Amino acid sequence: MSLQLSTSVNPPSFSDFPNLLVDMGYRRVPMVLSPGDFSVRGSIVDIFPVNHEWPIRIDYFDDEIDRLVSFDTQTQRSLSEIETTTIFPVDTSLSKWLNPRNDLGIDSTLLSQFSVGDTVVHETYGLGRFDGLKRMNLRGYESEYVQLTYAEGGTVYVPLDQLSRLYRYTGTGSLASLNRLGDGRWQTTKKRAQRATLLFVESLYETYQKRMTLKGKICKEDSEFQLLFESKFPFDLTEDQVKALNSIKSDMEASQPMDHLLCGDVGYGKTEVIMCAAFKAIDNHFQVVVMVPTTLLATQHYETFKERFKSFPVKMALLTRFTSPSEYKQILRDLRSQTLDLVIGTHRLLSQSIKFKNLGLFVVDEEQRFGVSHKEQIKERYPSIDYLSVSATPIPRTLSFSLSGMKSFSNIETPPLSRKPVLTCVEPFSSDLVKEAIERELARKGQVFYLHNRVDRLMSKCTFLKGILPGIRVGIVHARMPILEIDKRMHSFRSGELDVLLSTTIIENGLDLPNANTIVMDGVERLGLSQIHQLRGRVGRTSRQGYAYLLYDGDMAIKEDAMKRLEAIREYTFLGAGYQLALRDLEIRGSGTLLGHHQSGHVTSVGFDLYMHFLSQAFSGSFDEDQFSTWSVDALTQQAYLPASYISDAKERLAVYDRLSSVSSVSELASISEELSDRYGDLPFSVGLFFKGIAKQLSD
Repeated sequence: MSLQLSTSVNPPSFSDFPNLLVDMGYRRVPMVLSPGDFSVRGSIVDIFPVNHEWPIRIDYFDDEIDRLVSFDTQTQRSLSEIETTTIFPVDTSLSKWLNPRNDLGIDSTLLSQFSVGDTVVHETYGLGRFDGLKRMNLRGYESEYVQLTYAEGGTVYVPLDQLSRLYRYTGTGSLASLNRLGDGRWQTTKKRAQRATLLFVESLYETYQKRMTLKGKICKEDSEFQLLFESKFPFDLTEDQVKALNSIKSDMEASQPMDHLLCGDVGYGKTEVIMCAAFKAIDNHFQVVVMVPTTLLATQHYETFKERFKSFPVKMALLTRFTSPSEYKQILRDLRSQTLDLVIGTHRLLSQSIKFKNLGLFVVDEEQRFGVSHKEQIKERYPSIDYLSVSATPIPRTLSFSLSGMKSFSNIETPPLSRKPVLTCVEPFSSDLVKEAIERELARKGQVFYLHNRVDRLMSKCTFLKGILPGIRVGIVHARMPILEIDKRMHSFRSGELDVLLSTTIIENGLDLPNANTIVMDGVERLGLSQIHQLRGRVGRTSRQGYAYLLYDGDMAIKEDAMKRLEAIREYTFLGAGYQLALRDLEIRGSGTLLGHHQSGHVTSVGFDLYMHFLSQAFSGSFDEDQFSTWSVDALTQQAYLPASYISDAKERLAVYDRLSSVSSVSELASISEELSDRYGDLPFSVGLFFKGIAKQLSD
């Protein structure tokens, strides 16, 4: 049963419409983000029909449709008017699949970062528990306040004009102790953290200032050879690829050594950007290193680079632990004489015996797989060269430094034209689900990755698979196998001689097998967030739909961090999620190796977000605590809140309050007012008075 809607045809009554949508398989949510969602906001019904590219907004006037528009899930703002549309029912057989979003993540200002029960940090009072919004009548007018609970029952009510002093607490995974009001300990803790950030910034400044005083390997503007090389790429570069490449080339032409982080989701074309940068360095008579974490990825990169560079006079070599002694000696000689332009390899490239005649560019691909010491070692040995780190999910340390402006940064968010998000389900392990997953893929003449990251149990898993699917062709691959045996198995899988490749995480990086579009991860709770995302990226790399089954042990209690990783994967199922997952990883893992051992205690004591605020203040040279709003609740004489009847979801309401607390002009306030009218309907009279009171203070 489908449903046709139009502004000129009588629709279902407003009261009946939600029940009708539920009967059609749609789920009611606070905010529409994915196909199959709908929400009710006052007189407005938002719905994401499964047969639509964009969700639609239906604004009722009594029982007639007054406005029918499409809207953007990322901004929640209206896009264009619609005269008529048809809503199809949801296919309930797909209910276990997480709906991949078409956007690049909801605008972070639309939902509050705080949930009831969270530990939060108030800059004046310290660590407390967030207990939601509370409406109170103080000094003759009503307003909502954020309620914070502290140790021994202490309570603080934060007015709406002071929300900028409130931070989410992210430590190192341990449960934080709440502060006690009035005992002075928080002020001591805060001052210690502020002093620590000042010392840290001073040391950073010395390090980066020293690097910036060095003369780098300066490249000239693009030559005809460079333009010819780029023109031979068989696909059109996406807009983000062009921006990233131009930014990197600009850094390479600067006089200071480049330190650039390139982020881009799995299969988004990072390798082409790397190759263009490498060609630029070689065209300027510099040597290039491309270091990757695994022999398998090094081999695939080497083949890819050879094919891409075959029309140009570039000499390259592959260096891994399987390179023979005689080949290794020849590579050493060729690097010293610059007979070799480009070398691709693994950690072996860090050997002290390797010397270059004129190294200009060092690329670290899948940089999250390398330790901090490895990357610092490169910069110490080659302080004046250009450095490019590349990752779909960069480790928190590198990501945070890039966001802090300590290195240049590019993010490729645009997927290839025909790419589809991988349909993902997160479920307890069951043999029936495994059988269904494999049979589904084999029925469409495809192949399956089956991942189990325990080498000692791969044979028993192979027996299990052959038991539930007699006649299935299974090949095993893991890092302890001889490289020739790995190559043989991979060739068999690539050529279609195997149905299932049973492996450890050795397949995490670099593999591009277009016919394998289902992956089963058995024991996903033992994998890291970036690993899960990378592994899921092994499938769905063409226009064919990819499927990922993330199976965890339902009989065992899952650790808190592992459960958070699974929830993050549930949340970020959309294309381009690697960058968002890296941000989420930062929250889950806390500071990690971001600031080193000497700073980690201070990060834990005040929380990562407030520490980063102190770090920003230290860079600016001022720990100014006067962060109050440009308007004051105390100066309002009427109701100062958004009624729950207008914005029912507390996280959405608090997000609006947060934006209002930092509003600095009447025009900015008017923009928020217009947005609320679009998303929730006309402003109620009391809200209009609230906004007029703020506008008056902004004008005075």
